[in-house]
Amino acid sequence: MQQRSQERYERILDASAALLDEAGAAALTTKEVAQRAQVPIGTLYQFFAGKEDLLAALAGRNLDHYLHRLDDRLRTEAPIGPAGFTDLAVDEFVAMKRTVPGFGQVDFGLSGPAAPGGGHEDRHLLDAEVDNNTAVALRLQALGGSLFGTTDPAALTLALRVVLEAADAVLKLAFRGDRNGDPAMITECKRLVRCYLADQLGPR
Repeated sequence: MQQRSQERYERILDASAALLDEAGAAALTTKEVAQRAQVPIGTLYQFFAGKEDLLAALAGRNLDHYLHRLDDRLRTEAPIGPAGFTDLAVDEFVAMKRTVPGFGQVDFGLSGPAAPGGGHEDRHLLDAEVDNNTAVALRLQALGGSLFGTTDPAALTLALRVVLEAADAVLKLAFRGDRNGDPAMITECKRLVRCYLADQLGPR
């Protein structure tokens, strides 16, 4: 029974991701998700309180998947330094942007407004206490923070928070007119991240 419940849970998230690619977050409804997942609407509500809860679960699954992929790359390509870590972090995000259903609409948080005039910049989809990019920064810090050699964890969190905001903006621009991402923009994103972190966290 537990395995069957997990399969339904994943099927609902998969259906949500597919519908996001087709219609965007604004048009997503729990009724359509249930129909696509081939589960009764009551079953969906056993797992999710509503649309916001559904999107939060998808964002959390995306982040877990991303960190798992990044960890695999770090193990494969070790030893690696701060520049290598940041390049791999961008590479894995870009790879998921290209291949993972729904990731263009909901990566680790909503990428755009869910309704005309609405905004999700301050939504806490991943953590009730901190905004999405801070939550991601803390997870990245736990994964690769030791590579930066800083003795100030708060400074590293802040630096990662800033580069996530900057990288997010540049990568949105990279994918705006190119479904695979403009290679020149992706390269500049890596350079921006490397240079900023080296300036903020490098030897003084």
